[in-house]
Amino acid sequence: MAAELTAHQLIAQHRPTLDLALETIRTRAYWSPHPEHPKSYGENGSLDTAAGKAAFDALAGTRLDLGQPGTDGWVGGEVSPYGIELGVEYPHADLDVLLPAMKAGQKAWRDAGAELRAMVCLEILKRIADRTMEFAQAVMHTSGQAFMMAFQAGGPHAQDRGMEAVAYAYVEQSRTPETAEWTKPQGKRDPLALTKRFTPVPRGIGLVVGCNTFPTWNGYPGLFASLATGNAVLVKPHPRAVLPLALTVQVARDVLTEAGFDPNLVALAAERPGEGIAKTLATRPEIRIIDYTGSTAFGDWLEANARQAQVYTEKAGVNTVIVESTDDYRGMLANLAFSLSLYSGQMCTTPQNLLIPRDGIRTDQGDKSYDEVTADLARAVDGLLGDDARANALLGAIVNPDVKARLEAAAGLGEVALASREVANPEFPDAVVRTPVIVKLDGAKPEDEAAHTSECFGPVSFAVAVDSAAHAVELLRRSVREKGAMTVGAYTTDPEVEEAVQEVCLDEAAQLSLNLTGGVYVNQTAAFSDFHGSGGNPAANAALCDGAFVANRFRVVEVRRPA
Repeated sequence: MAAELTAHQLIAQHRPTLDLALETIRTRAYWSPHPEHPKSYGENGSLDTAAGKAAFDALAGTRLDLGQPGTDGWVGGEVSPYGIELGVEYPHADLDVLLPAMKAGQKAWRDAGAELRAMVCLEILKRIADRTMEFAQAVMHTSGQAFMMAFQAGGPHAQDRGMEAVAYAYVEQSRTPETAEWTKPQGKRDPLALTKRFTPVPRGIGLVVGCNTFPTWNGYPGLFASLATGNAVLVKPHPRAVLPLALTVQVARDVLTEAGFDPNLVALAAERPGEGIAKTLATRPEIRIIDYTGSTAFGDWLEANARQAQVYTEKAGVNTVIVESTDDYRGMLANLAFSLSLYSGQMCTTPQNLLIPRDGIRTDQGDKSYDEVTADLARAVDGLLGDDARANALLGAIVNPDVKARLEAAAGLGEVALASREVANPEFPDAVVRTPVIVKLDGAKPEDEAAHTSECFGPVSFAVAVDSAAHAVELLRRSVREKGAMTVGAYTTDPEVEEAVQEVCLDEAAQLSLNLTGGVYVNQTAAFSDFHGSGGNPAANAALCDGAFVANRFRVVEVRRPA
């Protein structure tokens, strides 16, 4: 069948966008091709909020047939954290049939070259962007994010991260020229002359192991980095968050077909309840790249056992904020309150440990004791979430029973500075919505150490009393080195303390935010400018996104012959 999307059409439409992305990753300036306000979508003629909701509702009770080879049954059973049964069924794959079919299309995809692959990837992202509101609903009802966050993080921000990966993939592949004329002088004899051709070749099939909390935001970087570098990609979603990635696979297969490529270059691997196919897939010889976001235990298992694959993991860490002094006390409290509350703390970047000197801190409102700081922070969170409608819009829903259990157990770990409360959601009565808990601990007491040195994923934070700023920096260093951190924050007006914190983060490879008091928060990062994770501490072995994230997904093979 002739391609409906020609290379010329794709390049004409998407090359300017790629060029802007390439310039932005060079300058690290702000840029986003995907609007992050819902009103922009109605104005642009794309799906508005109501149409997106209708498209999502129409999926209920349907079978999402992707036309994949090797389908041997159908699986489903997703239940929204808001209490709705999605009722969508997905193909279950016979891997012995699907994986060989995926490999069959790689030659043509490899031979297409880096530029055309990038253009196809950008067309996939454009088609996804055209359905942003539908994807927002799918993310909301699988992750438990409130609508606005599901729209932004699951839509434009995820699409930005995908495009960022395509840009980095293009840079790394185009670093080596396609051809070279090589001549070596030989004195009086004729020179040696060779013609050399350099071809980026894929590693094989990439496996994306999706997560429950951010299926698109965390899934798109690996998916598009592998696809843009010539690899086929098998997407294995989290069993509770299949729909957003299944829709993504559907769009990708449609675009590949229209562009004249094998749609089986992208496929879905949904699983039966309790099947646990991630381990099976991760050790199959066809799988040569793995992208994983989730628990430390399984991430460590992948790194140790998937020896045939290049493994990229984002696991877990203990995120820390040092509160030593501030010249904007109210701004600091407001910023921290929002950071602790957003999506019920169910972000790998949410602060967990707040290290506060037991003798208090200096502020623009006078000295504040440790007890005053913790009490004022509790009041700031209470004020932010005091109205139930506003609380629902910020908190979303608790994503699974494990998070709820950790939240309830946290109150028994120490003195409670802020108790968690239930929030009713009138639109979704079955949603489990809880405000954060803040627990006071002593950083000098061994009996408190087990709590604040272990990750407690969810809306749980510890106000840890420390002996001094130096003690806080020491705890920070040990925590990042032993447990890892996706984010570190610090509030200080002391240049020496700032330098000490910065040195720890440089030594231990942790991303640092200093003195955030406005509308930028420690648990948020911007594609094309901020690095998410560093790849240099135990929380993650990769960063979103840098050259290292894409460069090892392909190899350059040289063919040389006499000129």
